[in-house]
Amino acid sequence: MNKVIVITGATSGMGKETALLLAKSGYTVYAGARSPESAAELEHQAQSQGLTLKSVILDVCDTDSISKAIASVEQQSGRVDCLINNAGFGLVSTVEDGTDEEFTRQFDVNVFGVFRMCRAVLPIMRKQKSGVIINVSSFLGKMGLPLLAHYNASKYAVEGITESLRYEVAPFGIRVNSVLPGLFKTNFVNKGLVANTKTTAEDSPYKALVSHFVPIVAKKINEGPSPVAIADAVKAVLENDNAPIATPVGVEAETFVPMAKEMVAEEFEQAIKTTFGF
Repeated sequence: MNKVIVITGATSGMGKETALLLAKSGYTVYAGARSPESAAELEHQAQSQGLTLKSVILDVCDTDSISKAIASVEQQSGRVDCLINNAGFGLVSTVEDGTDEEFTRQFDVNVFGVFRMCRAVLPIMRKQKSGVIINVSSFLGKMGLPLLAHYNASKYAVEGITESLRYEVAPFGIRVNSVLPGLFKTNFVNKGLVANTKTTAEDSPYKALVSHFVPIVAKKINEGPSPVAIADAVKAVLENDNAPIATPVGVEAETFVPMAKEMVAEEFEQAIKTTFGF
């Protein structure tokens, strides 16, 4: 039986790589896209590689959009075997500058979107008595960094959802895991980061911090490894019933996540300050 996969945020970066890899591996993949144009572009790319991939219009901030998308998947395939919650973006802002609209949007996509998607597929998975939910989180769901407090908080929340939901759904044969990527070469700098204008202004009291730290993150992303490694990790988690609850992927994740566990908080903070030159 071909397993049916639904993945959100599948038109670029790690989401696209994951959708294409799973399609190549023989899964029936429904790739979430927010617009018909991006959906068509993804389908064309899949076809050019000889792959069959089905796009579905899906906005994780719109309950009606989600309901229609999941109903369509169930009507076509009769089941949902795996949900991959991948859609997300990052707000670059100090806590002082972040607006209500900005931090509400950050959580609407990264956190409430995960809740909405899980809520939509869980009745189907319960009926099947099987299913896997994989939440694409971040190594920043286990540690903090400046200018990313809103993003950090959203990914900490995703880790909280993952760990709590596991208890609720295990009796129904449903497994929940997270994948924690580090910094990879994706379009995240251009498409996935949104900057608060006060934080990045020339007269910002945080200008020294912004000037030092933002280029470090941008360079690590722009020159980072291929996001194929994240796709490989998601596939491995999907196919391993005994996969770890949280799987770090990439240098930053594989370095800092274990370090945060091993050190007391104050020692870890000092290690991060030294690493990034704060």
